[in-house]
Parts: sequence; structure tokens; C-alpha cells
Amino acid sequence: MNTLRDHFLLAMPQLDDAHFGGSLTYLCEQNDQGALGLIINKPLPLTFGELMEQMSLPLLDVAHISTPIYRGGPVHGDRGFVLHTGKSDWKACLPVSEHLSLTTSLDILEAISANKGPEHFLIALGCAGWDAGQLEKELLDNAWLTCPASEEILYGLAAENRLAAAAASLGINLELMTRQVGHA
Repeated sequence: MNTLRDHFLLAMPQLDDAHFGGSLTYLCEQNDQGALGLIINKPLPLTFGELMEQMSLPLLDVAHISTPIYRGGPVHGDRGFVLHTGKSDWKACLPVSEHLSLTTSLDILEAISANKGPEHFLIALGCAGWDAGQLEKELLDNAWLTCPASEEILYGLAAENRLAAAAASLGINLELMTRQVGHA
């Protein structure tokens, strides 16, 4: 099976879904059992400082106090997911690519709080999940475009610019695309 791990999923204009409409999703895993990703362009009205306060964890350094937290998807909305660069030796860490990992353990939040975490990171509450074959069917139904992921888009652009930048990497302007779907 070919995998789209370490790729972006760009919601097509006709994808009229409360969770995924207008979304850019980073795909962390895809195999014969399903797929897992994080929506990376929909910040919540929540900052890292507020998250630490809600979790009753100390904020040891204010460097990341205003960092936005993202709505990663409709699955496991009460769980945190940290997509980051650097080492992958946190307690619960899945290497996604040569440079990126997904961590779900508290130790990474504590390190970020002390400004000793990864250089680049994105924190999301919840994730996007697909059952076996579900994402592949959605791709055949033209719900998504795909392209290789880019750390520049992930960490170097504001959330509201990420989807357009991913589309531009394919030579596409999503605003010029029709909401009609067809097959040749």
C-alpha cells in the first residue's frame, strides 16, 4: 500500500463539512487499518498559557504563552497532540518523517513550558481519524487534494495562509475552483 504519511490533505471546495470544510490536514499515519491526521489551520480560542492553566500545570517560561492551540479534528477532542521537529524520545512519540514526530505525552508540554521543548511545534486538541479504506474512498470521491508536507507551511506561516500555500505548491488557487465534482 502506498502511504500519504507526511502529506497534506487539502479540503476541496465542495467538501461541505463542519469539521473539514476549508481545512488543511497533516497526515501523521496511513496504513491498511486507517489514517490519522491533524487539522493545522483552525486555531481554537485558546493559547498555550491558558491550556497549561486549565491543566493545572506550571508555566515555567513565558516564551510560548501566546502560542495558539489548534482544533486537530473531531476524534479524541479531550486529548492533546503535539506535532514537532527534533528528537522523538518523548514518552509517547511516533516518528512521522525524518524530521517530524507526533507526541501525546505530558512530558513534551512540560518541556515546552520550560522553553526546553522542540524548536518547532504545533499543539492540537483532537485529531482526524479515518477507518480502513475510508480516506481512500474520500480521495476517489474528490473530497481531498494531496501534496507532500512542508515544514515551512507547518511552522513558518500563519494558520490562515497555510491552505492557500499548500494549494499553491500544486500550482492551484482553491478560490478559482468550482464546487462541482465530475469524473472523466
